[in-house]
Amino acid sequence: MILFLTLAAALWGLGYLLKTPRSARWLMILLLYVAVLGVQVVFPDDHPLKLALGGSKAEWFALGALGLAVWAYSRGLRALRSRVRPENRVPEQSTKASETEIERYARHVVLREIGGQGQKRLREAKVLVIGAGGLGSPVLQYLAAAGVGTIGVIDDDVVANSNLQRQVIHTDARIGMPKVFSAQAAMEAQNPYVTVRPYHRLLTEEIAEELFQDYDLILDGTDGVEVRYTVNAAAHATGRPLISAALSQWEGQISTYAPNDGTPCYRCIFPEPNAPGLAPSCAEGGVLGPLPGVVGAMMAVEAIKELTDTGEGLRGRMLIYDALYGESRVIALKRRPDCPVCGG
Repeated sequence: MILFLTLAAALWGLGYLLKTPRSARWLMILLLYVAVLGVQVVFPDDHPLKLALGGSKAEWFALGALGLAVWAYSRGLRALRSRVRPENRVPEQSTKASETEIERYARHVVLREIGGQGQKRLREAKVLVIGAGGLGSPVLQYLAAAGVGTIGVIDDDVVANSNLQRQVIHTDARIGMPKVFSAQAAMEAQNPYVTVRPYHRLLTEEIAEELFQDYDLILDGTDGVEVRYTVNAAAHATGRPLISAALSQWEGQISTYAPNDGTPCYRCIFPEPNAPGLAPSCAEGGVLGPLPGVVGAMMAVEAIKELTDTGEGLRGRMLIYDALYGESRVIALKRRPDCPVCGG
């Protein structure tokens, strides 16, 4: 069969040089195969041409059957691709890296609610995560894994040994490193196709609104009420939806605030800071190690739903998770007409 393969390669190469269409080149090879098969059937076994071609009739028929099977498979695959709904098609990519991305996000693409168009939205989205601690760790990891194109993270703290019980994005080797740079290293190692913007500083009123303007969605995982008020006010002023969550020992809560779309804002639900000692910090009251992972993963889920306009989110609702008793409940939230941020 070496002679046949040589002639087939020569025909293909000649067609390539002459810029002959691929279909015409395949037709020439098919005609060559038919001619060879005719020699095998018509000519006697001791004919010099038949001996030069080599192989038996059975082997040549098997080669033809294999080629037919490959052709049928490719046609069937093309037919299946043509039946994919337009909104679920993945945008055409030309580089090897983009093909790797398509394979990486395949489980999203096959989800009817997300599809190729939803994954494209994630790739084009810009999300700012405030805090790279207990809640920020799983949020950042899952948003990076999901293929959110640009992820900003702002935090003024450094990695400490006491963080590692629950802040799983950091490692022992990065103790003393600013959390935003530690998180950046982990996210880029997990997914080199995302852009990470680290801001090693405290979020203040002076910079909040200008910073928020660069992003589509804000996620707040901080543990200070004053910072939460700052985040809420800036999110409302810039019209950015805010996904906010909080933890306390065995319990976590999460909601999406979008007062510009008619929902309450964070200040509607928590108009005043808690009295001193009423809500102890994690350092004072402790916190279950996996709890930030559970609630932080919920934040990532809600973020993906917001960005892809999928499902029913937590706008105007708060989900409360009690890890100690394995219970979850959802409560409705209402706007306050006298809210200093969004009231009136």
